[in-house]
Amino acid sequence: MPVTAKLSRRFYEQLGDELANELVDWFNAVDATYRSDSRELNELNFSRFDARLEQRFAQHDAKWEQRFAQQDVKWERRFAELDGKWEQRFAQQDANLERRFGQLKVDLVRWMFAFWTGQLLTLAGFLFAVLKLR
Repeated sequence: MPVTAKLSRRFYEQLGDELANELVDWFNAVDATYRSDSRELNELNFSRFDARLEQRFAQHDAKWEQRFAQQDVKWERRFAELDGKWEQRFAQQDANLERRFGQLKVDLVRWMFAFWTGQLLTLAGFLFAVLKLR
């Protein structure tokens, strides 16, 4: 919004209308030139500021991406370690259960053999007694 320079009536009386108007036009031209130069300089400075700001945001984005990637690697490594530990523990528990079940089977067969043998001896004795009496 340009501001038009205006001189007092006394300037017009002293210098004359033509010279005073020329002086006013010159002031307005200088003012417009300074405004234009100032606008260009401000736009240039703003574009530099915007470029620097964009660069800094890009650098911070890159840093955050790197940090997130490092954390992802750490978490993956820790999960892999825990997974390995759990697999080892499950394998140990499976081995213990298999050993216990194997021992249980052996004990069960021994008891079955002991009861079967006792029953067979009892039956043989009963048959021997019945046949001897006849």
